[in-house]
Formats: sequence, structure tokens, C-alpha cells
Amino acid sequence: MPDTSWVAAVARLRARRESGVLVTVATVRGHAPRDAGAKLVVGRSETWGSIGGGNIEAVAIDRAREMIAASEPGTELVDFALNDKVTGPHGVQCCGGTVTVLLEPLPVVGAVAVFGVGHVGLELARILARQDLDLHLIDTRSGMLGEARLDVLADAVAQVHVHHTPLLPEEVLEELPRGTHVLIMTHDHAEDAALCDAALRAPHLGSIGLIGSAAKWVRFRERLRTEGGHDDATIHRIKTPIGLADITGKEPATIAVSVAADLLRTFEADGN
Repeated sequence: MPDTSWVAAVARLRARRESGVLVTVATVRGHAPRDAGAKLVVGRSETWGSIGGGNIEAVAIDRAREMIAASEPGTELVDFALNDKVTGPHGVQCCGGTVTVLLEPLPVVGAVAVFGVGHVGLELARILARQDLDLHLIDTRSGMLGEARLDVLADAVAQVHVHHTPLLPEEVLEELPRGTHVLIMTHDHAEDAALCDAALRAPHLGSIGLIGSAAKWVRFRERLRTEGGHDDATIHRIKTPIGLADITGKEPATIAVSVAADLLRTFEADGN
């Protein structure tokens, strides 16, 4: 029966939002410690599974941790000759065969928080759920987060996290992972304003986007400056309007496509 413990290890790293490397014995010719398909998961300080121990595994772990430390690691294939004439940095393995090992980076995926799961928010969630990311959906209205309504996300690729916050939705901001991109589109302008103020006080967040008209932003910007005490440079962290400027349709699905496309462009710039 194949060893599937590596699946849990990959899930563990994702849940911790830690990068890692999946190491797989890709090909084996002759005798080797493990058959093709054996896997090892390498994190910054832990490993799970095994590709046979000895020099192969030690070298693979060293290289995996170099990849974790690199800014943009790529997939690599490494060949090993297992004979007593080849001395590796961690000793000799003389099984007599040759092994090719595949190293695949497991980067930390992007994270998005959508505050307000109304018509536009739900359409946006449907699009973003098709991406490999952590998707947080937050609303003060329990009806917006009902199982039947969110059933359209049942086949999501994303990890979907639902937050019902009937009183203070801005408290969720502190719980979000570092670098989370925040989109504010609730049903209540007062709620939007409170979220904008709180988001500007949370330096661990990624981009901050606000849905709405130019007139709404004029009011919000003045309130953030006079009541919130934010300077212009800080207020400039908020992008409004959100989405691609040349997509002007007002239907919820059209707005959602525009916002999602703009956000994915931001992910590309971030390297996610």
C-alpha cells in the first residue's frame, strides 16, 4: 500500500502558511533504498516521510532548504549515482543503482478576505474559489453565509474560511494571515468605513480595496483623515474603485470578474 503520510504533511504546512518542498524519487535504475514514487516533505525545520535515508536524503534536504530560502525557487531534478566510487557530502551509498529525485517547491499560497458576501461578494467568491488560495468570507448577516447559499463553492480549489461576525467584523482583520489582500464591499457604508479605518491600522495586511463611487470615497477619505487621524500616505493604501478601469459594466458578475482580474494581477506582481 503506498505511503500517503506526505499528503498530511503538505496540508500541515499549508495550514501553518509555511513554505516547503516535496521531494519525490522520480526514477530508479538498478538497486536503490526506495522505489520510484517514495516521497519526503521538507519544511524549514522539520521533515516528514523518507526517500531512503543516507546521502541521497541528506543532500535532498539540504537542497530543499536552500530552495525554501530562495525568493523564487523552481522545480529541480537531481541525479544520484549509488556506488562506492562516488562520495557525496554526507557519505557513500553503494547500492549500485542510479536515482533521480524531483524537488517541487510548496510555496505559501495567497490569501484574500472578502468583507460582505452580497450579490457582488458571492460572485467574486465563486471566481476566487477556483484559485489555489486561502479565501476568507466575512459578513455580519448569517443569511449571507448559509450552507445552501454557499453551496456554489462546494467544489472550490481554494481553502474557504467562513466568518460570521454579527457585531464587529473589523476584529477579523487581526486574525487574518500576514499579507492577506482585503476587499471591503459590505451592505453598510458605516461598516465599510469602520473596516477601512481598522485595515489601515493593521500593517500585516496586503492590499486594501474598497468598492463604491467617487463620492463615497471623498467622504471616507475626509473621515479617515479627520476622525481616524490617518495621514495621506496611509490613506493611499486603500484602492478605490476596485477592478479594471476599462470594464465598466455594473452587473454583479461583471464587477466580480473585473475585481478578480485586478486582484490576480496583484498576485502576479507579488509572485504568488
